Amino acid sequence: MSRLHLHPENHLVSRIGWLRAAVLGANDGIVSTASLIVGVAAAAAATSEVLVAGVAGLVAGAMSMAAGEYVSVSSQSDTEQADLARERIELATQPALERAELAQIYVARGVSPELASQVADQLMAKDALGAHAHDELGISEVTAARPVQAALTSAATFAVGAAMPLAMVLLMPRAALVVGVSVASLLFLALLGAVGARVGGANVMKATLRVTFWGALAMALTAGIGAMFGTVIG
Repeated sequence: MSRLHLHPENHLVSRIGWLRAAVLGANDGIVSTASLIVGVAAAAAATSEVLVAGVAGLVAGAMSMAAGEYVSVSSQSDTEQADLARERIELATQPALERAELAQIYVARGVSPELASQVADQLMAKDALGAHAHDELGISEVTAARPVQAALTSAATFAVGAAMPLAMVLLMPRAALVVGVSVASLLFLALLGAVGARVGGANVMKATLRVTFWGALAMALTAGIGAMFGTVIG
């Protein structure tokens, strides 16, 4: 049996694209909706008004996340495609220079000049554009931009994240909304940080503290602004 079969590896880098979008969407869903609910509730609004504000925040936020992710990741994809088009032209018009450039990349990584030339020759003979895309431009199947995937993932996880603090409005008495939604949302954020870190193979404690801190700060600021304006208006 091959030694490679006895040494299985489970790298998590392939999850970067959808995991980033998922964590971003869920985190924004919890933080923005909870902050909105806490701010409106702190302004002494009725439960029905808080609920309407939360639902509006969920719908608007999910659509905004989908549009924002699609536009931003599409920009990345456009840049990648432009670079690949430029690389195709260079490979067609000056293959010798491109071969030397690829070999130099391997030399800079520690490969001997002779072996680097052989590697460049063999890789370019099989897939010249793929070799340059990966080693010169840093574009690979794992890191390539996927606008639709990012948009759908972010929108869906935003809606799920926003639904959590929104559900607390239905379950808690009006007098307990500010504290109750804040505490529950911080627990949701801690869970999100732990799950995201676990799926991505990162440090669970560090990720949990990071999302919880920023969530608490956002809710504290909006609660203070809501209370201040509620007092002035009242």
